[in-house]
Amino acid sequence: MSYRVLVPVDRDESRALAQARYVARLPDAPETVEATVLYVVPPREFKEAGDVGFDDVPAATGAAAHIEEAGVSVERVVEDGSPSEAIVRAIDDLGADETVMGGRRRSGVARVLLGSTVHDVAVSTETPVTLTGEGGSFGGGDRRLVVPVNRDTDRALYQARYVTALPGAPEEVRATVLHVFPHQDYRGAPPREFDDVGAAVTVADTLEEAGVAVERRAVGGEVARTILKTASSVDADGIVTAGRNRSGVQEVLLGSTVQDVMVSAERPVTLTG
Repeated sequence: MSYRVLVPVDRDESRALAQARYVARLPDAPETVEATVLYVVPPREFKEAGDVGFDDVPAATGAAAHIEEAGVSVERVVEDGSPSEAIVRAIDDLGADETVMGGRRRSGVARVLLGSTVHDVAVSTETPVTLTGEGGSFGGGDRRLVVPVNRDTDRALYQARYVTALPGAPEEVRATVLHVFPHQDYRGAPPREFDDVGAAVTVADTLEEAGVAVERRAVGGEVARTILKTASSVDADGIVTAGRNRSGVQEVLLGSTVQDVMVSAERPVTLTG
């Protein structure tokens, strides 16, 4: 069964290349991955899809070429209208398993940094959305992921399902399941035991039962900072997060910790649901 990846690009060539590199280095990509590179003509260009050729967008052609050079089949698509609405529609039409997007440059303002389109897509679909930014860790060999979980078992299971469905899983995927006890990094803090967190144990057990190699970690500290530090310490290829429950308020849905990780990480971050 193929793993369908949607790669929506804008006209920023460095971001598009980072997205393409992420797709090209998925485990077993040539054998299992099918990519669709999508360019959406934004309303400000005052053009329709029929007026813009895919080859007229260097960022799109560069991304498609890089992915094809890795042996992955690529479909090239141009749409028009609201970028976020067009992307969400493409996710549904393709039955995409993952959407790989590029972030904004750092600006100090979370929504601006993420980009309104990235933000709107992330909170409008249940499909995993990966934010690559303009750089990131793209090592070879096994895919090493950090899976930070809180105490919500339902959301944690979305993270586990994403990991086990990745190309190359379980043989080429390793996971560090992490629970951070908030701000418990002071002398005399209560004992921090991984087995005391039911959601963490459930995720670790689920991954191990699927054959994924798992490291279990429980530490105290500021949550977002500790997640990023852990990802750096294990040289992770990505961080797999879970969003908030649906509430009708986008910022609450995404969650402040998730936003902090997404805008601060130097490596790809996936929001699973």
